[in-house]
Amino acid sequence: MKRVLLAGATGMVGELILKECLYSSTVEKVNSLVRRSSNMDHPKLHETVIDDFSNYAAHQVLFQNIDAAFFCVGVYTGQVPKEEFKTITVDYAVSFAQALKDNSPNANFCLLSGAGADRTEKSRTAFAKFKGMAENKISQLQIKFYSFRPGYIYPVTPRKEPNFMYRMSRALYPIIKLLGKNASIQSTELAYAMFKVGMNGGEKEILENKDILEIVN
Repeated sequence: MKRVLLAGATGMVGELILKECLYSSTVEKVNSLVRRSSNMDHPKLHETVIDDFSNYAAHQVLFQNIDAAFFCVGVYTGQVPKEEFKTITVDYAVSFAQALKDNSPNANFCLLSGAGADRTEKSRTAFAKFKGMAENKISQLQIKFYSFRPGYIYPVTPRKEPNFMYRMSRALYPIIKLLGKNASIQSTELAYAMFKVGMNGGEKEILENKDILEIVN
């Protein structure tokens, strides 16, 4: 039986990963770290509201005896200033990974990154630069690390889109889907692939959109 640690279970993808975990007969317990309570009640679920995702000193016990960990905390580009975007994208993810290494060094760690993540860290685009930076810093920890780089994530469950670009992308999804296996993925497909790798591990550290789809299919 597996013990899971999940950060960001109230987000689009994190919520679906949580459901995969709760429905799975191989998962015994889920420690869920959230910014706001989900008000969900389940015998497998232990939810903790975290005030500061860059400091887990008071929550080390939640990182102990973990088999699979998922980090899905994020913010959309343009929603916050550049420095805050960096803090959320890089600092939060690396602090989580470090706490995992300190307490459960053999756990599989799955990061929700994004297409275009730039490991040279030279991109002028904040999203690409900081996603690449987070990947680099976590990779250097030498843990069982898997970074998922989806293209456009189509939300299977209807939601209020965060901005005009996402509203347009949702409307154009049938066309985007025709652009190839690196262009898009459904939210349920991404969540299932992350769950599967978290449970069983994988061969690649970096999983582009087409690699994620291969896991599903």
